[in-house]
Amino acid sequence: MIHHFHHCKWLHRSLRFVSVVMLLALAVGCSEKAQNPSQPEAASQLVVLGKENPQIRAVMEVQDRHTPNLMAMKNVIGTATGLTAEGQPAIIVYVLSDLGSQTLAKGQALPQTIEGIPVVVEVTEQFRAMKGGGGGVSHTAKQTPPIQLGTSGGWRHDLANGYCCGGTLGALISKGGQQYILSNYHVLEADIVSGGNSRVAQAGDPVIQPALIDVNCNAANAQDVARLSGIKSLPGSNVDAAIAQVISGMVRTDGAILEVGTLSASTVGASLNQAVKKSGRTTGLTRSTVSGLNATVSVAYDNECAGGSAFTKTFTGQIVIKNRGSSFLNSGDSGSLMVEDVTTNPRAVGLLFAGSSTSAIANPIGQVLSFFGASMVGN
Repeated sequence: MIHHFHHCKWLHRSLRFVSVVMLLALAVGCSEKAQNPSQPEAASQLVVLGKENPQIRAVMEVQDRHTPNLMAMKNVIGTATGLTAEGQPAIIVYVLSDLGSQTLAKGQALPQTIEGIPVVVEVTEQFRAMKGGGGGVSHTAKQTPPIQLGTSGGWRHDLANGYCCGGTLGALISKGGQQYILSNYHVLEADIVSGGNSRVAQAGDPVIQPALIDVNCNAANAQDVARLSGIKSLPGSNVDAAIAQVISGMVRTDGAILEVGTLSASTVGASLNQAVKKSGRTTGLTRSTVSGLNATVSVAYDNECAGGSAFTKTFTGQIVIKNRGSSFLNSGDSGSLMVEDVTTNPRAVGLLFAGSSTSAIANPIGQVLSFFGASMVGN
């Protein structure tokens, strides 16, 4: 199962950061190592290996035809279109453990090719929703308003059953002439039972900066920066996203993100080997490359901070990013905006929400903006 990258903390003083067990059923590829934020921009590729590329589109069609049967096999937690080590378009199959010679269960084995397309097996652990800094700038400190995004934040009442939680306030979008903070559903809106805190997330509730996990679970030590819209993307849609209307004067109106700066108002689709970066609560500014397109992944959700299982959601058409050693995305980075790795006014690529120590998962930004009927705030 896939897990969200949302981070939680015991209320008890003697215990420090504890990650909520979020369920993700797909293997996510990790970046090599936390790449140096000061490294030069990646050179443009001669051939863009995006979904419009005929070769990539042909493999995606084969992948889609066979994904139901592949996902029905024991220990298979996802599929995607990617590349072989030699750079040939391939079908990536994510499995939960290294079972040797591609054997998944008694009587089951993955083929080496499907309809002539190479099959690449990626071994991973369960995906986790990354609700939960790094670099020279603190992404967890309380900022002087108006704040920049790419910072720690979350629902003001996100604590239950002895834990408090938090994620990343990712970016600024515009809808109906108003500005909203964009993050994940499981960071801002996922409390759907009154259980451990005697309340559920609802429209008008405050969103704070930093998150409870970074202020000793005491909201009085944080500041209200926005109010929940009450729009819940899950379980019905194909994105894990939520928005909160900005409180006047609390967020920079140009949408600047810590260590990234301002964005372009336009967006760009993902492509294989595309150089990307993100600014998030836990790992700060990190860089990686896209390793999979058109991914099908199964994600399980809690019904409140450290709560019981609520539902499992299968997403389609997702982006997979290398995340070796959780160096690109880790617990607490959920809600981070993934952008192209250029210095000035980068275009948004996806909204990060889940992963493992080998891969990260993002909703394509076009799907997210379409769901809300919104646009990016940028130049």
